[in-house]
Amino acid sequence: MPVVQASCLKKFYQIHKKEPGLAGSLKSLFVRKYEDVKAVNNISFNIEEGELVGFIGPNGAGKTTTLKCLSGLLYPTSGKISVLGFNSWERKAEFLKQIALVMGQKNQLWWDLPPMETFILNKEIYGVSNEEFKKTLSRLVGLLEVEDILKIQVRKLSLGQRMKCELIAALLHSPKVLFLDEPTIGLDVVMQKKMRDFIKEYNRRYKATIILTSHYMGDVQELCQRVLIIDKGKLVFDGQLAEIVQKYADYKLISVILSKEVDPKILNGIGKVKEFNYPKLILTVKRNETSKLAAKVLEKLPVADLNIEEPPIEDIIRELFTGKKYG
Repeated sequence: MPVVQASCLKKFYQIHKKEPGLAGSLKSLFVRKYEDVKAVNNISFNIEEGELVGFIGPNGAGKTTTLKCLSGLLYPTSGKISVLGFNSWERKAEFLKQIALVMGQKNQLWWDLPPMETFILNKEIYGVSNEEFKKTLSRLVGLLEVEDILKIQVRKLSLGQRMKCELIAALLHSPKVLFLDEPTIGLDVVMQKKMRDFIKEYNRRYKATIILTSHYMGDVQELCQRVLIIDKGKLVFDGQLAEIVQKYADYKLISVILSKEVDPKILNGIGKVKEFNYPKLILTVKRNETSKLAAKVLEKLPVADLNIEEPPIEDIIRELFTGKKYG
């Protein structure tokens, strides 16, 4: 049985629409107009134990709303949800002790207290024994390398340090299901890499089921083999990350290093120029014409080096959501 199940999940909001200005405000006192916002619109998926799944989409696509429904923070408009065999919205204690929701833009740490105070509080809330608490805390602190900051006020910590402590606070009860909403937001490249390594290790060590949302495709590419793509509340893709290239990109990139400068006019008819900054040249070519055009490049241009590459995942996802060709 899948650990996480969503069947025909819908979450609609009704928002009040008001005309601008004083006249609009007065009018709204007597005649109020409402509009339905379909934050999540009839999506279905299953996630097995131990899977680490990327959940991606543009701002406002419905990612966070879906995670809130799965974790029981929001009651769905319709549809069925099952996490670890529980109805999430019932928020039973046995259910809450086995999940965690970490939101990169929300804090659970007490701002004016050291992280250790929050850890002790969470220990009591989740009923973690002293022995288990010490063992788990030691392991998490070691993995995230935060031994020196546990007794420093949270407000004096850097964003990266706070995010590490947020993760520890959420994982002290060793949840079987982890919902991560933008866990690396605002972090520098080095800190992002450390966060990814930690998430990967936690998934491997505890066989935890993890759903990860992120605007950084590096997070998704490094951690997830399977991705769910949501846009305007609808699920538009569910499959292996590698399949996205085959399904949505009908082109490849020919990356060339030139041995001497050439007249740009000579490039006409070879392929679409994506980038040309001597000595580097990048051409976009149709997937089924790649071999023929690569041979043409070698014949007509002074080539020092040539590579045929798949387009970056970021470009493909951007094209999928905007309809704008980046090839």
